[in-house]
Amino acid sequence: MKKPYIPPDNKPRCRWCLSEDIYVRYHDEEWGVPEHDDQKLFAKLILDGAQAGLSWITILKKRDNYHRAFDDFDAKRMVRYSEKKIASLLNDPGIVRNRLKVRAAVLNAQAYLKLREEVGSFDQFLWQFVGGKSRRNAWRSMKQLPTRTPESDAMSKALRVRGFKFVGSTICYAFMQAVGMVNDHTTQCFRYRQV
Repeated sequence: MKKPYIPPDNKPRCRWCLSEDIYVRYHDEEWGVPEHDDQKLFAKLILDGAQAGLSWITILKKRDNYHRAFDDFDAKRMVRYSEKKIASLLNDPGIVRNRLKVRAAVLNAQAYLKLREEVGSFDQFLWQFVGGKSRRNAWRSMKQLPTRTPESDAMSKALRVRGFKFVGSTICYAFMQAVGMVNDHTTQCFRYRQV
């Protein structure tokens, strides 16, 4: 049986991150921090879609490989991927080699560029679902956290209408948590008041 990871600083944290140091660093430095950069939001949406059916730690450990494999999520390059490039991605052990997810990333790049052309800002389009500002919840335990909300339902529907794939409501809610649209750190977590 694997021994639980205990961070040396003993700060109170959300329990989900207490399995490995990489998870603790992600929790402490990134999760829940408001993000407004279009390209970073696009990359995070792709990564959250890659997580479907898997645990986030699997993708987190492969995140650098994803950035390398997908040209740092440069959508203009991704839309030009040939069948040869897609085949090479499907043979890349550094990423999750799922044909639907790889093809979805390319389709999402097309949808992302079209959306930006039409509305100007991916950031504004996404953040409209929380009224443009981060929402602070007050969960005492991880059991209270929802896996989807009316806002994530609306975001999912709006993205799917625009041609995005792997953007179900649960994926959208995980994305909203990660990019700080909602503050879902538990109230006992030291990051709750910081983000």
